[in-house]
Amino acid sequence: MILQTTLCLAAAAAVINFWLLTRVGRLRMAAKVLHGDGGNEAIARRMRAQLNFVENTPFVLILIAAIEMTGKAGPWLAIVGAIYMAARVAHAFGMDRSDANLLRAGGIIVTVLTLLGLSVVAILIALGRL
Repeated sequence: MILQTTLCLAAAAAVINFWLLTRVGRLRMAAKVLHGDGGNEAIARRMRAQLNFVENTPFVLILIAAIEMTGKAGPWLAIVGAIYMAARVAHAFGMDRSDANLLRAGGIIVTVLTLLGLSVVAILIALGRL
């Protein structure tokens, strides 16, 4: 069984993670910070953006793969995954700002809703309700 949706979203996640880590690396090089954030707030924010992505994305990908493996997925699953990935990129841009902003808030809200929504779908499938 080829999990096309999962494969595409996992590839997108890898590209986004690469982009996030290069953003941190470029800032570190410019600030001459070898380890940690060196007390640099901008580096700390970019590190948190990447770590937040790494903390949440595996759960999203696991749920997407599990749902796809049940055969209950449809185009909606790819759309949910694409929206999640776009929200994580928006979150990263929002983390570049020190003020509260829509990009950061939207990224977090979409992340939470994606995790909860996929979890509910997975439970309903497991219980035979879907």
